[in-house]
Amino acid sequence: MYALYFVCLGLLYVVYERLVLSSLSKVPGPAIAATTRLVLMYYEFTRRRRRWIHALHKKYGPIVRIAPDEISFATWDAAKEIYVSEGSGYDKTLFYKLFDNYETECMFSTLDRAPHGERRKRIADRYSKTFIMQPDVISGVQERAEQFVAKCTEKPGSEAVDVYIYLHCYAIDCITYHLFDPHGLNSLADASDLMKVKELSHHDNLKDSYMQYYFTELFRYTASFSRRVDRSKRIAAQIINIARRSDIAEHTVLYRLQTHEDKLDTRSIASELLDHTLAGLDTTGDGLCFLMHQLSLPASAAIQEKLRLELTENTSMPIDDLPYLDAVVKEGLRCFSPIPMSLPRKVPRGGRTIGDIFLPEETIVSCQAYTLHRIDEKVFPNPDNFVPERWLESEGNIERNQLLLAFSTGGRGCIGKHLALLEMKMLLRETYSSYRTSVASEMAASMDVDDQVIASRPIGRTCLLKFEKIM
Repeated sequence: MYALYFVCLGLLYVVYERLVLSSLSKVPGPAIAATTRLVLMYYEFTRRRRRWIHALHKKYGPIVRIAPDEISFATWDAAKEIYVSEGSGYDKTLFYKLFDNYETECMFSTLDRAPHGERRKRIADRYSKTFIMQPDVISGVQERAEQFVAKCTEKPGSEAVDVYIYLHCYAIDCITYHLFDPHGLNSLADASDLMKVKELSHHDNLKDSYMQYYFTELFRYTASFSRRVDRSKRIAAQIINIARRSDIAEHTVLYRLQTHEDKLDTRSIASELLDHTLAGLDTTGDGLCFLMHQLSLPASAAIQEKLRLELTENTSMPIDDLPYLDAVVKEGLRCFSPIPMSLPRKVPRGGRTIGDIFLPEETIVSCQAYTLHRIDEKVFPNPDNFVPERWLESEGNIERNQLLLAFSTGGRGCIGKHLALLEMKMLLRETYSSYRTSVASEMAASMDVDDQVIASRPIGRTCLLKFEKIM
């Protein structure tokens, strides 16, 4: 009986400490979430973290306590402090160890800024805009955009096409061409590569990922005898073999890694390649799927026609000089950010002040793109509407671009941003210069957002569109 009393007193003290004594006690938010992390875990395991946090910001404001030691922010000033300060922002949390491959870290899973910076320097030139716009890269992306359109229009008549899978094929064919040509995937033409893409695009590992993060030892123990399927198993085996090859095109990321004066070991190189492959597949594939579906809705008919007019009247213009195409892509990234979730960081030693809140060291802080893209209606009026024209207005241009966090920001932002933008623009140009798309009448799958650990995809994992040739 006394033991029970002591347990109850201990629990009461924990609640009192977190709600009253903690330096975070004045941060607004649900009291129960400030008391126990189980609340946040519940929303994570049930795929509602993003929506829950957004609802909290709408209720409590730009600073919300979502766990005893975790704060979510929804302002540019906070995002700049967390992700940009001193070049790379705050160090990453252990959450990012989920993205190790072959039990080896990659650039994305490197926690501290210094080693991350060293890794990034090895390949930064391969992802610079200057390099991405070189003929070797552009021609490879162009070829694959043409293959995508040919695949979607190969059947006679107006038969519906599931662009969900073909857009993922396009994305992975492009990124693996950039990574390790001539050994990249050719899933738009090769049946065995297509099966790999289907496995990667339909597998769901959200619960396993959170189990691994929160219950690491238990996960390792159960994984030793369970039948869990690793979605990347087949492609991972292929990539580690490719990492050993020497017949690699000079324009590729792998060639750069292999010839760098401070060469990584094979497993580290393979970990980097696999991370970029999966990131390139999920972000570009899903982002394009949401965007093409939106453009194919009846409500977007005028937008699609305006885009086609710009494309057909400016056939010789560089792809980055087409303002409406750029506006359509930006609005797609705003409304359907491929990485809409929080990107957690930890407060550095000595603590920091964000806004008027002092945060002790090791406090977890983050912003989520989904909320930054919607919360300030002065910057984004009618935030739930798809309005590319907003990006053509000069007033508020700086604020809009600051809050567009689709690729994160700072020194640890997405290294593949310029390649992803090129892929998106190239595919849209190739499609809408010659075709009109519409949602197929038999399309019944949900296009609502399905949260993954940091990414998102359509719940139904199907998007049936019809392609009509413009005569």
